[in-house]
Amino acid sequence: MDESNINPIIQNYLNHCKYEKGLDAKTLKAYRIDLTQFDAFVTEIRGKYDKESIQAYTASLHGKYAVKSVKRKIASLKAFFSYLEFEEQISINPFSKLRIKLHEPFLLPRTIPLSTVNLLLQCAYQQLNNANKNSYQYSANLRDIAVLELLFATGMRISELCALRPGDVNLIEGTVKIYGKGSKERLIQISNQDVLIAANNYHQAFSESIETTGYFFVNRLSHQLSDQSVRIMINKYCNLAGISQHITPHMFRHSFATLLLEEDVDIRYIQQLLGHSSIVTTQIYTHVTSKKQRDILSAKHPRNKIRAK
Repeated sequence: MDESNINPIIQNYLNHCKYEKGLDAKTLKAYRIDLTQFDAFVTEIRGKYDKESIQAYTASLHGKYAVKSVKRKIASLKAFFSYLEFEEQISINPFSKLRIKLHEPFLLPRTIPLSTVNLLLQCAYQQLNNANKNSYQYSANLRDIAVLELLFATGMRISELCALRPGDVNLIEGTVKIYGKGSKERLIQISNQDVLIAANNYHQAFSESIETTGYFFVNRLSHQLSDQSVRIMINKYCNLAGISQHITPHMFRHSFATLLLEEDVDIRYIQQLLGHSSIVTTQIYTHVTSKKQRDILSAKHPRNKIRAK
């Protein structure tokens, strides 16, 4: 988007978010889209940043966007108006007199059964074994395996994986430093030897491209590996393995959390591993652990002590 066409007030706020708050490029892009959309709407109907404009704008969003998207756009506006109030560019924050309630449908996170993860990895390793060791396909298989292994081993977001720098992955210590939302860092241990071997094999095959690109995961053109490339790669192995379930990169994260919870890992440890700032976000996984619920009810339900027959 041409920044010369952006309202200077919005551009000042975006600069504040970038240089003072240190927000990442993806968040800045979302803010820019949300605020310029709001500005265009207000310019057309009222020309004033006030309570009535916000009400009219939020009303216009319903029906056009999913509830989750509407909530994000309103959150962008709230942050923007808080900034204007702090900078004394407005005397009254219109959100202080607004109560906007949106009821988002509760959707359980979609997970991948452990047997399906096993099948997917088996397929990837089989493709590696079938490839000519001197071919690019062999190297690409090494990278694909490292991507799949790290997604499942760490529970990181796909954006976090693609943004990894060479210095973030310590193959000697077996750690991965992840930069999450809000520039928060977390360090994840890689304790499984198969995962470490996969990461090492990939690194050896792509060491020159990694050094040139400055990213840990790279593509054929020695550029940063993209989210879309990973999605395409996962679909490829699903098709090869005959997996009918549609699997996305984020489902590895959901599966990572759910399976750990089913193994009695404390939810606060899982919160730290996922990089959630609030335990409330992590608690959604307590609704998914049907295996754990079944085990508890089978072993602990008081009905087991009743002998009615």
